[in-house]
Amino acid sequence: MRETLYHQIASTLSDKIKKGTLKTGDKMPSLRTVQKEYGVSLNTVIQAYLVLEAKGLIVSRPQSGYYVSYKPPYLSVPSVSMPSGKVELEDVETLIAKVYANLNNLDWMRFSFGVPEKELLPIAKLNKEMVNAIRSLPGSGTEYEEIQGNEKLRRDLARLTYTWGGNLQEDDLVTTGGAMNAISFALLSITRRGDTIAVESPVYFGVLQLAKSLGLKVLELPTHPITGIEPDALRKVLHKIKACILVSNFNNPLGSCMPDEHKKEVVQMLTERNIPLIEDDLYGDVYFGNKRPKPCKAFDEEGLVLWCSSISKTLAPGYRLGWIAPGKFKDKIIHQKLIHTVSSTTLTQEAIANFLEKGRYEHHLRKLRLELHANSLQFARAVAEYFPEKTKISTPQGGYMLWVELDKKIDTAALYEIAISQKISIAPGRMFSLRNQFNHCMRLSYGQRWSDKVDDKLKRLGKMAKDMLASKC
Repeated sequence: MRETLYHQIASTLSDKIKKGTLKTGDKMPSLRTVQKEYGVSLNTVIQAYLVLEAKGLIVSRPQSGYYVSYKPPYLSVPSVSMPSGKVELEDVETLIAKVYANLNNLDWMRFSFGVPEKELLPIAKLNKEMVNAIRSLPGSGTEYEEIQGNEKLRRDLARLTYTWGGNLQEDDLVTTGGAMNAISFALLSITRRGDTIAVESPVYFGVLQLAKSLGLKVLELPTHPITGIEPDALRKVLHKIKACILVSNFNNPLGSCMPDEHKKEVVQMLTERNIPLIEDDLYGDVYFGNKRPKPCKAFDEEGLVLWCSSISKTLAPGYRLGWIAPGKFKDKIIHQKLIHTVSSTTLTQEAIANFLEKGRYEHHLRKLRLELHANSLQFARAVAEYFPEKTKISTPQGGYMLWVELDKKIDTAALYEIAISQKISIAPGRMFSLRNQFNHCMRLSYGQRWSDKVDDKLKRLGKMAKDMLASKC
């Protein structure tokens, strides 16, 4: 049977992608360019691109075009975690302190730092809104804000929840000093010292440190690198736990995103047991697909989901501005906020409220998503090209994190020590568990603008890993 014209074009472009002529992360030629090159109709080119997209070789980005997303077949997805090993708190605390001690070295390549670099942020516009806030607020912003938070800001934040089917009002939200502050208030409100909480594994180390400081026991659950926690594993431990903490969308550090059916199932099983769920939805707005994924909060009918988020990963990390929709625990959250902080920062709340009100946030997010998605593809290509054979990486559809699983002979804590000598900082996998596990894994952040320098540093890091592996063989 004769091959159709669009299949011929798709086959030619496919060969270029697989041979590396068109590299992962590169923008594909425009439809018009291909049309002129092959002398065909625009519809034929569209059909060819649809074939490539169906094969997972390219991906469409709204208002930007198509990008190469080819993942070499030998690059596998990391293993499903099976939490095990002895709890060793001192080791992980020492490692975290060491990594974070170097975060202010701005001339370093900070693959360990999971935030957008300043070049990706609308700093000039934020500065303008800060000046406007000083001019418009009573006392130029020196007055205390009301305890629940800036009303205008809460109204704008509530409006943003419509993107995932939320129906929140400004009175449903309480502002906080970032997402970790929101999670802290939530744990203080619903747990007591000695209680057990369930979390993903690996999990953001800040949650582990916070739980320890509050005298809580942590139960780490098996977690899939694509779909997140295993609902059946959670079901088996419901009788042991007082609360659950999940990063349901683009988990830190795995990058996993729970399917809607899993979110709904988890909310239902926790509701049946009257167990609160603290949801850290910090990365939900940084999605690479066509629409924002729903949080677990979208399936909450009893007010048991305490939904937390912030602008730290999207707009202004240093503003320390977050929020929580605490459901039935609202009074307890406000009480905790009164005790610990009295109120949130007046100036930053007003400035961000003005920024949101003028419709600038979504415009900024569209640009940020495009850049981060292209970065994630470039990082995947670099890891495939430079790192040892049998390396496994996650394939996040949003967020900032790439989870890399190396050969078990490679200790990433030792790799960190070698890397910092060349001003490269990584986040060793051991940081993301209280147990002695993930020693051969690491988290890389693609929150910096892609450049030849970034590519070179990844190449160097890959060579370090190869050299370490060779020395063990």
